[in-house]
Amino acid sequence: MLKLNAVMLGSAQPKKLADFYQKILTTKPAWSEGSWTGFEVGGLTLFIGSHSQVKGKSKQPARVIINFETKEVEAEFARIQKLGAKVIATPYHPMEDENMLIATFEDSDGNYFQLVSPM
Repeated sequence: MLKLNAVMLGSAQPKKLADFYQKILTTKPAWSEGSWTGFEVGGLTLFIGSHSQVKGKSKQPARVIINFETKEVEAEFARIQKLGAKVIATPYHPMEDENMLIATFEDSDGNYFQLVSPM
């Protein structure tokens, strides 16, 4: 059985992207070495680093979306919006599910990330 243990975000500007996620996650990196930074987030590691095949902003930002779970989607949405993250979708109830909230942002590299209520 496979277990997902990490997500890697390649970037032409890894320091800028790592600084962005440090503000979003409100935590210091678990480690940093060279152009690589790692954040421990809910049992998974978010790796951010340089990648030779990554140039500029994401051309397909919805292809892979990182979801951050929180019971406080609306409050976290307001906090992250104040940090200057680009809003893609304000909090909404998907598929008419009143128990679920999702909000979507774009990071400094043009990747999408979401706040989602617990499933």
